[in-house]
Amino acid sequence: MNPRSLPFIAAIIGGLLIVAGSSLYVVNQAEQALVLRLGAHRATIKEPGLHFKVPFIEDVVRYDLRLLPLDPPAEEIILGDSKRIVVDTFARYRIEDPLKFYQALKNETNARGQMSQVVSSAMRRVMGQVMLPSLLSDERTRIMEDILREVSERSAAYGIVVADVRIRRADLPEETSQSIYDRMKSERERQAKELRAQGYEWGQQIRARADREKTVILAEAERQANFLRAKGDVESSRIFNEAYGKDARFYKFYRSLEAYRTALTKDTTMVLSPNSEFFDIFNGPNRR
Repeated sequence: MNPRSLPFIAAIIGGLLIVAGSSLYVVNQAEQALVLRLGAHRATIKEPGLHFKVPFIEDVVRYDLRLLPLDPPAEEIILGDSKRIVVDTFARYRIEDPLKFYQALKNETNARGQMSQVVSSAMRRVMGQVMLPSLLSDERTRIMEDILREVSERSAAYGIVVADVRIRRADLPEETSQSIYDRMKSERERQAKELRAQGYEWGQQIRARADREKTVILAEAERQANFLRAKGDVESSRIFNEAYGKDARFYKFYRSLEAYRTALTKDTTMVLSPNSEFFDIFNGPNRR
């Protein structure tokens, strides 16, 4: 072989490799592909494996075959009862017809923007006809089915199949929540004041009733005590009279001792004659 022909042969081999590389492409299990010849559709490839195309004339556009996520931004929606809520949704879709998808949207970035608008429009139309209590009840399942049905019908024109649409979160707007919180706080403070006033009134009534009962109980106790003291004094006088009537001399002796105990207290000075009647009991048993 002529050494001068080697570069030429190498160039031919390199060109053949480039042509072969441009003619072969691989579609994996998670992909589907469109083959476009000068921009026109030639074939749709959904089977994984090695495939051929005409180099430099045909292009391959790949799309994901799996479920794709859609997380549109939260937005404020007016319900059928004019209540405003902030709804955060998510959806899952799949590219079913890659040719329709390519013709309508070209790529997944455009698809996310268009699908967000479709979901938002369906949410507004369906939820604009329902009341807030329905959204918080078992009817929520039916509402979501209506939204999914409308989104699926509109997405079919793009070659898209929507698997699911869900509400992740539905809250009142921040200003509405704050207003409700302030109103609830004011209502609770009003109830607290009423309860405190009622408690103070009840306390006053209980204290007044207790004072009245205390006065009645003390008066009744004083009456019974006076009655018992009077009864005791009568009984005491009767017993003393019976005792003194049995022995007059003992009675006189006892009364004299009582007089001495009363008169002869500590630091008391008395000047009396020994023959005084005050000391009569000391002057003999016969003296009167």
